[in-house]
Amino acid sequence: MTEAKNLSERAATERGQRDQRMVIADFDQSPFTIAWEVSRACAYACVHCRADAQHKRDPNELSTEEAKNLIDQLANFGSPILIFTGGDPMVRPDLAELIAHATGKGLRCSLTPTATALPTTKRLEEVRDAGIRRIALSLDAPNAEIHDDFRQVSGSWERTMDILHRAQEVGLSVQVNTTVAKHNIDILEEMVPFIEEVNAVQWSVFFLVPTGRGMIEQMVSAEEHERTFNWLYDLSKVAPFDIKATAAQMYRRVAIERKRAEQGGDKPVTFQGAGFQYADGLNRPMKGVNDGNGFLFISHTGEIQPSGFLPLTAGMVRDDDVVEVYRNHEIFKNLRDYSKLKGFCRDCEYREVCGGQRGRAYGVTGDYMESDPACVLVAKAAKQN
Repeated sequence: MTEAKNLSERAATERGQRDQRMVIADFDQSPFTIAWEVSRACAYACVHCRADAQHKRDPNELSTEEAKNLIDQLANFGSPILIFTGGDPMVRPDLAELIAHATGKGLRCSLTPTATALPTTKRLEEVRDAGIRRIALSLDAPNAEIHDDFRQVSGSWERTMDILHRAQEVGLSVQVNTTVAKHNIDILEEMVPFIEEVNAVQWSVFFLVPTGRGMIEQMVSAEEHERTFNWLYDLSKVAPFDIKATAAQMYRRVAIERKRAEQGGDKPVTFQGAGFQYADGLNRPMKGVNDGNGFLFISHTGEIQPSGFLPLTAGMVRDDDVVEVYRNHEIFKNLRDYSKLKGFCRDCEYREVCGGQRGRAYGVTGDYMESDPACVLVAKAAKQN
């Protein structure tokens, strides 16, 4: 813990300055968010798991030394958000050591553990002291019956709520992640009191992407996406927490259209949440993030990918320079060039603020530059052709 606790006041000041700069970062040069799957092992068997997580740790996981070398490379991007994720990151005994190393390098760290017995109060305090700014847990229904069935573990709902409360008690800010699929699309409104109960700073509403164990059949329709986007926009005006529509770039279009209608005329508007400031420093960027465009994923074995939901490997951290891969590999450059999009997305007036969800396009069509089938505009265009 010494490495994290002994950060000087000067270093803390510089960290705050980097935080602000990252809000307006150039995504051609640096990702705003990096998700690092530190382990694929997990005690759960969630029906939608993009990782198809396994119960045992992979012997080919990055070692502690390799992991620290990766962190050193990621620090060359500046001060992106680094999400320690999985699987379940808590299965790594060196987790706090890695977090402290990342914090010392100026990375802004958050953690997404699984709701098992591993996040004890002691370990929550350890990751807090190591530098974790926010902890995020999944809550997929307003009751245990539906949530536990989705997560395939009895007692998961109660354990999740308990960990969220204890994280608050030890001084961590908390975020609630909810996967939207057919099992809960009609009960999302019932989730709101529970988000409020745990004093979440953000509700990340993730719209299912078919990869790993997540199936196309679990996805909600384009019309249901659109209806939910409009409900989320209305909720955002009164909710005591920020709302982030994840894997739902089309929400930016809905928010802009709604703002324009409310303001009247041609006043400039930005996507919902642009530049949103948090007390924990994990602020929102000024422009939208997409797979490979402001977002980078590192797998448990060191695969360099645009996203965990777009599992195309552009390099390996054991062999390649992560910064070089992100900036110059063809896959990443294609994902940042929206003129190369196909179908309706290519010609859409909201192309530059949306771009469609690239992982979903790949999961449904096999082409990561195709149109996002969850967009209602794409669905309408398809019916007309």
